[in-house]
Amino acid sequence: MKYRETAVITEQKKIATDIYGMWLQTKEIAREAVPGQFLSVYSRDASRMLPRPISICEIDKGQGRIRLVYRIAGRGTAEFAACRPGDTLEIVGPLGNGFPLDKGYEKVFLIGGGIGIPPMVELSRQLTGEKLIVAGYRNSELFLKEELEQGGRMYIATEDGSAGIKGNVLNAIEENGLKAEAVFACGPTPMLRALKTYAAEQGMDCYLSLEERMACGVGACLACVCKSMDVDSHTHVKNKRICKDGPVFVAEEIEL
Repeated sequence: MKYRETAVITEQKKIATDIYGMWLQTKEIAREAVPGQFLSVYSRDASRMLPRPISICEIDKGQGRIRLVYRIAGRGTAEFAACRPGDTLEIVGPLGNGFPLDKGYEKVFLIGGGIGIPPMVELSRQLTGEKLIVAGYRNSELFLKEELEQGGRMYIATEDGSAGIKGNVLNAIEENGLKAEAVFACGPTPMLRALKTYAAEQGMDCYLSLEERMACGVGACLACVCKSMDVDSHTHVKNKRICKDGPVFVAEEIEL
């Protein structure tokens, strides 16, 4: 079930260049949210009608709070970054599906790239079994590193080689000789495409959370479709709505 709420910002902090962490006090959303879902966050500027989709980083059900970690990508997210504790934002959520938590894997990869790293924080806390967390960064600004290290064994890849392995997440897996039963991943499409191929070659289950620009966030506008293997019952073509049918998909269900 999704809710529209006026949420109070309880904390706002810059955690890397153009990346911010924001805690929101909610009435219902925190109680319902699961790892992998997202919120639609509305601008207070009436000229920006469409909400910004932001994935959920942490869920504090006891205190009724949600943490969002986002990158400034335009005027809307720049507005959010300028907010201070005590300010309010209109939000709708939780939206989309989440990662499966009941598969019973003994060892899994949790893989995040760039702004796809935040969803791995809550997932690492709620998923059972041994977690091998592989995070891909641009440089040595290792945002959320401490939080991720609390959820499992962490391995790092950076594009410029300033921390961890120089290269991408697959380079980190290979150079560390890592093995697991399944992949849970969120990040840019090229990374997800490579992970889908890798998982298929290794005979591993693979769950991918897609990053995509969205408009309505509820599956009505068809602005965020991806190609699928099966015909969608809503569009009657081989499409999936990322906001409604995803953002998490079994890798075999979609084309990248």
